[in-house]
Amino acid sequence: MQKPVMAVTGDETDEETELAPSHMAAATGDMPTYQIRAPTTALPQGVVMATSPGSLHSPQQLAEEATRKRELRLMKNREAAKECRRRKKEYVKCLESRVAVLEVQNKKLIEELETLKDICSPKTD
Repeated sequence: MQKPVMAVTGDETDEETELAPSHMAAATGDMPTYQIRAPTTALPQGVVMATSPGSLHSPQQLAEEATRKRELRLMKNREAAKECRRRKKEYVKCLESRVAVLEVQNKKLIEELETLKDICSPKTD
């Protein structure tokens, strides 16, 4: 699979850019080409976005958040472990069932083999 060809315009800057599909590809049937253009919502140079005051937390809030996240992670881990143990029990039960069936089949085949040996072997009485 070929990668799309990129056409670079002269107004490129160090800011993030986006790719816009060119309309030429539809007319020619080729792979779409893309033109790089500057984002339309660019901030004036030197302007930095600050975080909102509500997103700043005290050390106590950060500790509570970390504790809450840890508890949530531990709870999810317990549930996952419980589910894993359940699946393992089911798998082992299935294997034990299969072993039982194969043992019965093996016993029948051994009996059949003995019967055939008795029939086919020359009797030396």
